[in-house]
Amino acid sequence: MRNTPINHEIVTSVLDSSGLKGALDQATIREIVRLVNEIEKASGVKFIRMEMGIPGLEPPRILVDAEIEAIKNGVISKYPMIEGISELKDEASRFARLFMNLDIPPKYIVPTVGSMQAGFTIFMISQRLDSKKNKVLFIDPGFPVQKQQCEVLGIKYDNFDVYNYRGKALRAKLEEYLSTGEYSTLIYSSPNNPTWIVFTEEELQIIGDVCNKYDVIAIEDMAYFAMDFRYDYSRPGQPPYPPTVAKYTGNYVLMFSSSKLFSFAGERIGLIYVSPVLFDKNYPYLKNYYKTDEFGYSLIYGALYALSAGVNHSAQVAFARMLKAVNDGQVHLTEPVKEYAERACVMKKLFTENGFYIVYDKDVDKPVGDGFYFTLHYRGMTTNELLEKLLYYGISAISLKIAGSEKEGLRACVSQVLPEQFPVLEQRLKQFHNDYPKH
Repeated sequence: MRNTPINHEIVTSVLDSSGLKGALDQATIREIVRLVNEIEKASGVKFIRMEMGIPGLEPPRILVDAEIEAIKNGVISKYPMIEGISELKDEASRFARLFMNLDIPPKYIVPTVGSMQAGFTIFMISQRLDSKKNKVLFIDPGFPVQKQQCEVLGIKYDNFDVYNYRGKALRAKLEEYLSTGEYSTLIYSSPNNPTWIVFTEEELQIIGDVCNKYDVIAIEDMAYFAMDFRYDYSRPGQPPYPPTVAKYTGNYVLMFSSSKLFSFAGERIGLIYVSPVLFDKNYPYLKNYYKTDEFGYSLIYGALYALSAGVNHSAQVAFARMLKAVNDGQVHLTEPVKEYAERACVMKKLFTENGFYIVYDKDVDKPVGDGFYFTLHYRGMTTNELLEKLLYYGISAISLKIAGSEKEGLRACVSQVLPEQFPVLEQRLKQFHNDYPKH
């Protein structure tokens, strides 16, 4: 029995009783969270926690003050309109123009209870557009819970790991699936959770072209909008702008989150930007489920209305104020969250100096950027073995397998690892490498 940072007997006991032993590589994010919470409680030792992608920074003061003011003004006693309050929709439209270089009028922008509700709603309505199109295509790796949403809704899906199909190779791979006529939508994130790869303009044009060809809706998850810190996307109304499929197709829905960019995760608010072309489009098959065959109207008053009586009213006011400040140039868009890239740079170095390697290390022909996530593995171990062994060293992460990856390895999130924990992380990694030197 090794003398590990976390008592060996405690970890073994908690793991045995969890039902996850031997299956950690299939465990959900929340299952890993619960497991680590129990080990921490039983041992009294704090983990280096890299399993859950939650903000690790304080929200901007303007958000906090604006919500407090809204609450004091009594908005929490009133239902907001399902389609969102006008001040938020107006500022969101300005934001699209200033930071995406897209003209999306307020009518086509709707707040949601985070991107989780956005994805669920779009999956729900997209399967009711055409009786022959009953599948979703996931361009993976991706956010595991989105597949869970499809399973809850009874929606069939397929997926492929995009790493070997970057650049021009992406077209043939998409054609392989979409040419069957079975798919209503495809979905991806960029920057990507978990790999942090970012699709190029060439790849997004390919996605747009193929979606146009087969009348498929591209769902672009912008959870980490403008957080590719290799480029400066922070200047309102000035290039460069983050790459987006919206430049290449009218069949798009953009899911924009306040959680990471603005550290506003707890209030559960995001936006969906629906292409004006798609919003106003008529799908006769929709009338089997909703009062109208118009996509946008059915989305708001058919699907969203059934899920929530509107999005948190005070959070909408605060989010509108935040977007206005960024649009007006009073608040820097990305400066507050650049710390994530700094943490990732240090953490990657600590891992690679101690026998680990970066799994998804290339972004086409460039090194993958530093950001909210990175991927890692340790030679000679399976994903399950690595996840289990790291628990004894007080380090937690999740499997790449649950994100649709074909590769062995882990996703590491940097947000909960504070700089003052770096010496502890380094010490634990050195001991791990010393204990498993042959791998």
